[in-house]
Amino acid sequence: MLQRAAAGLLLAAATSLAAAATPQAAPPMRFILPSVAPGAEAQANYFPQLLRLALEKTAGPFSIEFYPHELTTPRRALEIRRNGVINIMWDGTDAQRERELLPIRISLVRDLNDYRVFLIRKEDAARFRAVRTLDDLRQLSAGAGVNWPSVDVLRHNGLKVETAVNYNSLFPMLKAKRFDYMPRGVHEAWAEEQQHGKEGLMVEPTIFLHYKVPFYFFVSRENRAMADRVEKGLKLAMADGSYDKLLNGYPAFRRALTEIAARKRKVFELELPSGTAGGSSR
Repeated sequence: MLQRAAAGLLLAAATSLAAAATPQAAPPMRFILPSVAPGAEAQANYFPQLLRLALEKTAGPFSIEFYPHELTTPRRALEIRRNGVINIMWDGTDAQRERELLPIRISLVRDLNDYRVFLIRKEDAARFRAVRTLDDLRQLSAGAGVNWPSVDVLRHNGLKVETAVNYNSLFPMLKAKRFDYMPRGVHEAWAEEQQHGKEGLMVEPTIFLHYKVPFYFFVSRENRAMADRVEKGLKLAMADGSYDKLLNGYPAFRRALTEIAARKRKVFELELPSGTAGGSSR
């Protein structure tokens, strides 16, 4: 009887040790993205797809979901800093953002974000054709989001800027003549023209602004494992060609590349403020 009881205890102990030695499946790495602003769906869908592509190149389960409510850019950065309702975002970089968040230093749109065209009122087309120098442009005012990296660059170069907290507020402000033009990434502008053209807005056809603002994924500075995985996946996608295939699959990006290659626009080079995190985009 005692021998059978001892044997039973030994068997139970062995079973417990075996169970303890069996590795548990790792939980999925959970990515919570900001919702896409109304009107920007076609262009912004690229970034979640690029994130998925990068994660599929790396080992381990993951999940991607969207926070259901729209957040302003400052609120997005705040939520990531405090590990709040989202934990990853994509945007142009600047020194403050890189101090507060952890940038994944691979440019998500190559150098397309470095070239800016203007969304303007159609009635002002001749006015912009007459702009020959940066001093001419300084007589007009730009509109931008309050936390956009381009605001500091524009002001550093003596350009007047009006700001709004909400991206979608900028279009009625432009229409109402609160400012004269909206500098937009060359990959963004034509989708916005398509949406707002009936309101009397158009893409200005003669001017480029050029300044280096790489577009990165950002996560909390505490989420190093998340950053490392995304960076590894992006590098693998670049190496095997799947990054370029995805980028070139979007008409907005193809249009932007064609516009840059045509070399038909005046190019105004802007100087970056001291300490701006323009860095190299890989």
